[in-house]
Formats: sequence, C-alpha cells, structure tokens
Amino acid sequence: MKRTAPIRVLIVDDSASVRQTLVSILEAAPDIAVLGTAADPFIAARRIHDEVPDVIILDLEMPRMDGLTFLRKIMAQRPIPVIICSTLTDQGSRTLFEVLEAGAVDVLPKPRIDTRQFLMESSVRVCDAVRGAAGAKLRPSRPAFRAVEKKLTADAVLPPAGRRRTLAGTEPIVCIGASTGGTESLRDVLEGLPADCPGLVIVQHMPEHFTAAFAKRLNGLCTIAVKEAEDGDAVEPGRALIAPGGRHLLLQRSGNRYTVAVKDGPLVSRHRPSVDVLFRGAAQCAGANALGILMTGMGDDGANGLLEMRRAGALTVAQDEESCVVFGMPKEAIERGAAIKILPLDRLPHEIIRFGLAPVQQRQPA
Repeated sequence: MKRTAPIRVLIVDDSASVRQTLVSILEAAPDIAVLGTAADPFIAARRIHDEVPDVIILDLEMPRMDGLTFLRKIMAQRPIPVIICSTLTDQGSRTLFEVLEAGAVDVLPKPRIDTRQFLMESSVRVCDAVRGAAGAKLRPSRPAFRAVEKKLTADAVLPPAGRRRTLAGTEPIVCIGASTGGTESLRDVLEGLPADCPGLVIVQHMPEHFTAAFAKRLNGLCTIAVKEAEDGDAVEPGRALIAPGGRHLLLQRSGNRYTVAVKDGPLVSRHRPSVDVLFRGAAQCAGANALGILMTGMGDDGANGLLEMRRAGALTVAQDEESCVVFGMPKEAIERGAAIKILPLDRLPHEIIRFGLAPVQQRQPA
C-alpha cells in the first residue's frame, strides 16, 4: 500500500548547524516533514512522548546521554526506525557495528569539518535513507554521499556482452547483493555456511573505509574466511570477498578460475560499488555456474543485473518480502522476471550449499 502522508522525522543532534542543515534538506522533499529537532536524547525523549516520529536521525556524540545508549533504549521501549548520522562511524569504527546490532536501520557518515557542505552534497542520499527507513521492518537487537545528477546503468563500467560469450568451467560461484538491512542479514547467511561452500563475491552498499572493518568482523564470526576484496583476488571455496566501499567489484575469469577486479568509475544505479556491475560480470563469465542472490535493500540496484544472470543461465534468487528489512531491490527483481526463486532469509544458506553440491546440469530448475 502506497504511503500518502509525509514521513515525519525527528532530528537529534547537539550541533545547531547540523540540525538546521538537515531540516533544509528534508523540508525540500515533498514526501518528508520534519516533526522537530532535539539537542540531546532527553529532549528527544520528551518529543517522542508527545508525538511518535516515523524516523529518527540520531547523532552519537551528545551531552548527557550518548546516541548509542539512547538507540538501545528506543529499541527496547518503543522501536522506531533510526538512522545514525555521526562522525564516530567514519574510518570503519567498531561503533558502526554496535549501532547496527542495536537496531539502527542505516548509517550516514559525516566529516568533522565542512559538515554542512558534505550533507548538502549528499542530500539525495539523506532523503533516500529516510524513505528506506520509513518502510523498514525492524529486526530484534542482537546481544551486545554526494548528490547524483544522473542514474547510470552498468554500461558505464562494463559493456554488455556481445554475441561471443566467455567459456566457463563448472566451478560454482555465488554472487550476492544487499543494501539497507544487509549488514546483519549477510551475517545470518555467512554464519550458516560450512568451510567447503562455494566461493562468494558480495556487494553490500557501504561508504568508503567501512568495508574492511565489516569484513574483519564477519571473518571473526563465520566458519568461512571473509575479507575485503583486493584487485586480482581469486574466488575460492570457503571464502567470501566483499567489495570495498566506494569502488566497483567486477568478476572475471582467469584460466580455469575466477578472480575479481576492483575498479573506480561512476555511480551505477546510484551506487559504487554497484550490484548491477557485479551481476553483469557474473553473467558474462560464469553463466550457469553462478548463483545470484539479491537481498534486502531500497531502490533497484541489482534488479537488471540479476535478470542478465538469469538470461545467461544462472540460478537467480530474490529474498522474500517477509524477511527483508526493506523490500525494494528484491521486489524490483521479481517484477522484472529476474528471480527464479523467492526465498526467506533463513533458507539462503541452505540454497547456497545445495547449489554448490549439485551437478552442473541440476543447478538451475527446469
């Protein structure tokens, strides 16, 4: 059901300049309304008591009570979608994962200097984050950019395949794309995989500097090895490569094995790294030997790429609506006929294992 009322946002930040900047950005969007602002969590709590917002934008470094403590209180007492906007999340800080585990829907980094200019240049990203958060399904807590002038396709980074197709062997490979809600959902998937599972290549929409810490965290939690991808890395069984923030990840074939290329380039489907770019590379060099999975996230990045994978003979899967935090990217893929299967989050590890064990002729349903 389409939303008709504006998304009501409460801004909680001790900086008057940041509050004013965010108000200017959000009030320029016709579908967003600023419910109010607060300089600290105590003022915010009183505002929430009077009227509950649809979304909260929350700083972390504030007087009287830090944002992480307030976030945990919100999720325990009255869950509301929260977007973290803070300098503490820069440079892959551990705080990023603490706020995501505590229930934050999204994270917007801000620099310590030129914050107003940065936020104004990231106005599209800020508004998109609010829209995504407003439609998000909140997960239970675990125990303890710039504006885009034109939406480009994967053609901007990797040209479409011509009539000649790259010949591939039979080694299975898994390509996964995710955005909003994906960090914790990916953890659920990767923790369920054994050490001999097929090699995985993953694009999770994250800003620069975050992905190395994200991969390191997952590596310590999972049986499989997880690392931030570097140019020329081989895709190997029992290992997941995660696209570095701010750079595209391309799958390519080198002899009888797969490797990855890490490249700069324009935003594709409004993202860098882009899922569409990864999936196109998989369609071109892996064909029926690939499994493509499009998970939770806002927008449509990956939908066209998943369709290209399906047309190339790959098995394609979209996460179902019930288990998605934001049913955007998978919904677009389903509507375009890109998904052969629609599965809940808890079935994805089993599907990856099944795909890796199946003979090549049985990897895709008839």
